[in-house]
Amino acid sequence: MIRSYAAFEPKGTLKPHEFDPGPLPAAEVEIAVETCGLCHSDLSLINDDWGMSEYPLVPGHEIIGRVVETGAGVTHLSKGQRVGVGWFAHSCLTCQHCMSGDHNMCGQASGVAASWNGRTGGFADRVRSQAAWAVPLPEGVDAEKAGPLFCGGITVFNPLVQYGIRPTDRVGVIGIGGLGHLALKFLKAWGCEVTAFTSSDSKADEARGFGAHRVVNSRDKAALKAEAGRYDLVLSTVNVPLEWSSYMAALAPRGRLHMVGAVLDPMEISAFSLIGKQKDVSGTSVGAPSTIATMLDFCARHGITAQTEHMKMSLVNEAIAHLEAGKARYRIVLENDF
Repeated sequence: MIRSYAAFEPKGTLKPHEFDPGPLPAAEVEIAVETCGLCHSDLSLINDDWGMSEYPLVPGHEIIGRVVETGAGVTHLSKGQRVGVGWFAHSCLTCQHCMSGDHNMCGQASGVAASWNGRTGGFADRVRSQAAWAVPLPEGVDAEKAGPLFCGGITVFNPLVQYGIRPTDRVGVIGIGGLGHLALKFLKAWGCEVTAFTSSDSKADEARGFGAHRVVNSRDKAALKAEAGRYDLVLSTVNVPLEWSSYMAALAPRGRLHMVGAVLDPMEISAFSLIGKQKDVSGTSVGAPSTIATMLDFCARHGITAQTEHMKMSLVNEAIAHLEAGKARYRIVLENDF
């Protein structure tokens, strides 16, 4: 039996939930959960904000733990090995996307994050994943803080790989929170000139500590206007609508406004703001297992970790309230105490 915390209805309080997962499939591993990060996406899933949740729903997709059982077909992982699992926990491994290394774009991809296809997340004592998606933790990565790298970390690291961001590029990051603070750390280590756009003056010193060379108050229209034509990439990590025309104007020729924050409102962007200087608007979610492994190696090399707060998993509802109140600084990690 797996012991977990589950929501049984939209916006529901998480309650203890036990279930029998059945026999372990040949291509999967079972992992004893040590820690699991709490992400804002967990709140969206609990509340069914995206209209895709199935109940009972066991959230949690920033999982660190030890392999305790391997399926008959698993040859590259062994019992006792420490691994991490993020948003996805399964893909077909045979389609063109998987064979091209874009496992996260597989049409059959499913994950612990959404509890679809019978899968459950990491707010539990055990979790299961296809072995291909259980990524070993390298030496030099702090296991206690590593969980958020498997969602928040890879979400902001993946665009640097996908779009060939260069160390000579000027990059702006909108929002200095759970995603944004990691983006600043990655970009500083990447070699870029990094600017933090924040609506909170109180975060300016923190932003510089995370790696920002410059800080711009995003509520200051004159300050935003002064940034015109500067950036090769502006990375938006927020989930609220903004005056996107100001950030389009801040892009250099061939610059890119890139979305990783899940803004539900449509974006109003004029065609002429794209055409004249060949600008782009794009978005990515998480990354493939190979990109996650690359990110972990990068973190080990540069000593990059998330800034975390730690709570016992039994206090999951208190942790959710803390996150909903906007008090998290900047990622919450739940420690298994079943």
